[in-house]
Amino acid sequence: MELRLSLFGVKRSIDLSRLARYRNAIVVLASALLVIPLTILLLRPAAVPDLANGNVAGAQALLAGWAKGDMIVLVRHVERCDHSSAACLVGNDGITDRSRSVAVEVGAHFEQLGLSKADIYNSPMLRTAQTAAYMFNKVGTGEDWLISCKGTMLRDALAHKVAGRNLILVTHSECMERLEKDLKLSGSTLGYGASLFISAETPQTPRMLGFIDAADWQSVTGK
Repeated sequence: MELRLSLFGVKRSIDLSRLARYRNAIVVLASALLVIPLTILLLRPAAVPDLANGNVAGAQALLAGWAKGDMIVLVRHVERCDHSSAACLVGNDGITDRSRSVAVEVGAHFEQLGLSKADIYNSPMLRTAQTAAYMFNKVGTGEDWLISCKGTMLRDALAHKVAGRNLILVTHSECMERLEKDLKLSGSTLGYGASLFISAETPQTPRMLGFIDAADWQSVTGK
């Protein structure tokens, strides 16, 4: 179908069916451009929640789960000496001298939560052993599964979890990222001394509660 127009004495013809096809193609293209980013957004793994800084519901869930002994916690060692210009505590592959206070402070917050119903393990690497010593006054040995955690972190953690007792694992950023991926979450590197909390209330379906950075505990415990 054609539409004939006369403009300033010049005749023009417009193919309406062709115009309609162009219009439909533009509509389809525009829809695709909207759908693609929306699909990517929906399929992107969820981020791990921050349990501090005003997350009241998250903090309450943590305290309730801890009281019941349902929690698995991965704690990253404090500042490692070979990645810093700060003075070493002991050994180049250990922690820095200045990070001792960070470990002690984080350990004090765990003490406020309560450690009478907690089992504590640490990677045998010097930096995690030193962190556990200052954080919990306890150092374990031989827990190689807290170093080589590729693909088995969640499974191994659940295997060491005792019903009614919280499980604290002093480990490495790689293991924390591996566990996040095991739970289909967006992996991110947490800072030195950060803690990652997983609820094992139902061991068959563990779920991520979130993380607390070493400097943010006060906003959760209030002390």
